[in-house]
Amino acid sequence: MALTTEPAEQSDPGRSRPGEEGGDTRGDSDAVAAHREPEETPRERVNRRWNEIMQETRVAQTGVQILFGFLLSVAFTSHFRSLGTFAHVVYVITVVLGASATASLIAPVSLHRFLSGQRMKDDLVEVAHRFMVCGMVLMALTIGCTLLLILHVVVPGLLSEVLTGAVMLWFALAWYVLPLYLRRRSARRPEGEGAE
Repeated sequence: MALTTEPAEQSDPGRSRPGEEGGDTRGDSDAVAAHREPEETPRERVNRRWNEIMQETRVAQTGVQILFGFLLSVAFTSHFRSLGTFAHVVYVITVVLGASATASLIAPVSLHRFLSGQRMKDDLVEVAHRFMVCGMVLMALTIGCTLLLILHVVVPGLLSEVLTGAVMLWFALAWYVLPLYLRRRSARRPEGEGAE
C-alpha cells in the first residue's frame, strides 16, 4: 500500500500546480504588499474620524461629568461655608469651567443628533474636533482649579500654588505640547514614511 504525497504538494501555496506558469517568485514583502488593503475612500475616512471622535468623547465626558458632579456637591458641605473668599472665588471659576467643559464635550453628540441625515459629516467632523479640543482645554483648567481648591485647604501657604502649577505644566506637556510636537515632526517626514 503506497502512500502518495500529492495532496500535500497541492496544498502548499508556494508551489506551482500543474497547468500554472512557474511558482510564485515574488519575495515575501512583495506578496504582503499585494495583499494590503486598498487606501480608504474619503467617505470611509470621514466615517473613521467620526467614530474616533465619538469614542474619545465618551472617555472625556465620563471624566468631566464625574468631576462636575463632585464640584456641585462641595457647595453643600458645612466646611465650605467656613472657607475664605479666595476659596469661594476659585470654586465659582471651577464650576463655570466645569460646566463649559461639559457643554463642549457633549456638543458633538447634540450636533450629530440635530444634523443626522443632512449629508454634512465632513462639517460635523471638523466642528466636533474643535469642540473636543476646546473641551479638553476647559477640562484641564477645571482639573487645575479643583486641585488648587483642594490643595489650598489641605496644604498651607504657597505650596498649593506651586504644586498646582507643576501639575498644570504636566497637563500642558502631555495633552498639548507632545501631540503638537509629534504632529509637526510627522509633517516634516517624507510622504509614505512611517505609514501604517
